[in-house]
Amino acid sequence: MAIGKLTEEEIRRRLKDLPSWKRRDGKLYREFRFGDFVEAFGFMSRVALVAEKMDHHPEWLNVYNRVEVSLATHDVDGISEKDFTLAQAMDRRAGERLNSAPSP
Repeated sequence: MAIGKLTEEEIRRRLKDLPSWKRRDGKLYREFRFGDFVEAFGFMSRVALVAEKMDHHPEWLNVYNRVEVSLATHDVDGISEKDFTLAQAMDRRAGERLNSAPSP
């Protein structure tokens, strides 16, 4: 199945369903905060399994309890449905242990 780049309108509409995510530098962006490093790393490990299965890997940065994520589909040079699917999976895996921080 071919994945296509989403239009600006499609991205705006889809972001309404993911209120903790925003668009930043042409990518989907979110910052997650956890209780400590082990929780943050556990989250990244759970997401890594999903990302590998999807063959769609995030750009992310981890510092102690914080994980910053940027999602884009390099094959389409933009944001695709794959990015929203992975964002939703990340939100689910973050679960109740997550303390959301406002995005800068």
